[in-house]
Amino acid sequence: MEKKQEITQRFILVSRILLAILFLLSAVAKLYPSPHFALTTFEMKQLIPMGFSETSAAYFSRILIGCELALGILLLQRHYFKRLVLPMSFLILLIFSVHLTYEIIATGNSGNCGCFGALLPMTPLQAVIKNVIAMAIIGWVYWKSSVSEDRLNFSTVLSITFASILAVFLVGPMAQKTTEVKETIEEELLVTESPTGSVDTLVHERTSTTVIEAGGKKIETEVKEEIKDEPKPKKSGFKSYFADIDNGKKVLCFFAPGCDHCKETAKELTQLKKQLKGFPDIRIIFMDEEANLIPTFFEFAGSKYPYEIIDVASFWRVLGGAKDTPGVQYFWNGNLIKEYDGINERAYKQAEFKKLVQKTYSELK
Repeated sequence: MEKKQEITQRFILVSRILLAILFLLSAVAKLYPSPHFALTTFEMKQLIPMGFSETSAAYFSRILIGCELALGILLLQRHYFKRLVLPMSFLILLIFSVHLTYEIIATGNSGNCGCFGALLPMTPLQAVIKNVIAMAIIGWVYWKSSVSEDRLNFSTVLSITFASILAVFLVGPMAQKTTEVKETIEEELLVTESPTGSVDTLVHERTSTTVIEAGGKKIETEVKEEIKDEPKPKKSGFKSYFADIDNGKKVLCFFAPGCDHCKETAKELTQLKKQLKGFPDIRIIFMDEEANLIPTFFEFAGSKYPYEIIDVASFWRVLGGAKDTPGVQYFWNGNLIKEYDGINERAYKQAEFKKLVQKTYSELK
């Protein structure tokens, strides 16, 4: 009997350690690769779509991560362990699971749920399965634990919780709202960017016959009209970033300077630009995370392009909260023809895009 109890206690200890690792990893991962980038991304892509304002999302994200960090620590101690720590651990996982289930029903099982941030991307379904397993372990530990084993120093629980939340605020301080940083590109860069210039517009000639009566005689004259095979001009909404974005064909990219997938996409676009005569001009909007890597980014891409840098929050807002990097948008006279984003089913495909930019507007229609 004693041996059985000893084995049970060992399993409880192992379970507590595993649960603690789960909560600690969840908290730390949400701060990867840098607190500013990770917290802002979590707020813009996860919390604001749920109805939070930018201010409330900033506070809630830090408090939530602080609570996860605190639970990870509290699971390794005995104060109010069965009375409070286990129920709160179960409750927070249950709330996450309900939200993720709703998300799957509403939008499908796609994208990163954000449970482990960018460190360990997971789909909503994978996260639900992980949470259900963790809740089952919590339930078993609760069943096998005794209330009598709890220590009752509530100040210890409060101290760990407040210290954890404070630590997150210190590591990821509330950012002041910054203005967008506009980078001025030298005029010669615009000249040397594309030796072929903009894509030539296909022009059709329509001939009409006009009959003029003069002195009782009919004189037929032919009038030729040029009809451009292109969409009607439209406002793309990006003119505040690039004044010429709505003129002709343009490729607008949304990149993070340190993103490997973004660098590969830029390199592939440069390859197409060198291959195809009159390839659309490329414009880039960078997020300000790791902006010092932009020269290295262009060196890898094989060419420089006009660009602007905006803060992380504005970047996700402009790109679209549900979208991800690398983002590539193809415009023609301000009309959005095609867009790509992320690295999954909507990812940029070089072969497909090569065919697309060579099509006339009639073929696109």
